[in-house]
Amino acid sequence: MQVRYSFLLGAALTTPVVAADLNVKVEIPRLTVAEYHRPYVAFWIEDANQGFVKNLAVWYDIKMKNKEGEKWLKDMRQWWRKSGRELTMPVDGVSGATRAPGEHTLSFNGAKTGLDKLPAGDYQLVVEAAREVGGRELIRVPFQWPAKSAQTAEAQGEHELGKISLQLKP
Repeated sequence: MQVRYSFLLGAALTTPVVAADLNVKVEIPRLTVAEYHRPYVAFWIEDANQGFVKNLAVWYDIKMKNKEGEKWLKDMRQWWRKSGRELTMPVDGVSGATRAPGEHTLSFNGAKTGLDKLPAGDYQLVVEAAREVGGRELIRVPFQWPAKSAQTAEAQGEHELGKISLQLKP
């Protein structure tokens, strides 16, 4: 009997964690303003205590000469305080160009991005946008990790961000 329990315990400890996929849809609204600039947007994960866990994506003006676009990254204040000031931009697999108004989809494979190494628990997807000569907005979308079944969560922005949808697939 004792051998059976040891075997079961060993099997449970060596069973691989199934990596889930995390998909995000974000809407950048079309604003009617005199001087429009595409927003800088940061996507990251926080734990239940709002502690920084992982950067997913940062959209900014990567093509400005002399890395001029990097000086505006600090306008995404929460992201900057939690992670941004520690990074040397651009970050491979994280940095990207700003996006035009419309709906955009980001997909993160759990195994490829290291999400599969997150401990089980409650998390939040955080999306922060800031626009030159514009406003700033931050949205949090709670979720549980790892996904044992398909999950969907949504939040609605008010001005700089539109609808944010999070979909988890086991």
